[in-house]
Amino acid sequence: MGKRSWTPEEKLKILSEAKVKGVKATLEKYGVYPATYYAWKKKFLVYGKEGLADVAGRKAARQRITELEEKLSLLQQLLAEKEAELRLKDELLKKKYPKQKRKKR
Repeated sequence: MGKRSWTPEEKLKILSEAKVKGVKATLEKYGVYPATYYAWKKKFLVYGKEGLADVAGRKAARQRITELEEKLSLLQQLLAEKEAELRLKDELLKKKYPKQKRKKR
C-alpha cells in the first residue's frame, strides 16, 4: 500500500469532522493514523491553515512568525524607551516646579 498524500483542505476537513463526530470514528473512516492526526492538529494550532500545507508553506509561516516576533520585540523596546523618557520629563518638571504651598485667604 502506497503512502497517501492529503491536501491542506482534506486535513482541515478531517480535523473539523473529528471535533464533531469524534477522533476515533473519523480516523477509522479516513484511514489516518492517530499520530498523523495529532501532528496535523498541532501544526494547525501553531501555524493555522498554512501549517497544514507542504514543508515550503510551513517554512513561510515560520518565517512570518519570526518576522512578527522581531517586530514585536522592537516595538516593546521603543515603548519602554518612551516610558523612561516620560518618567524623566516628569521628574525634571517636579524639580523645576516644586509644589508650592497655597496661600490661605
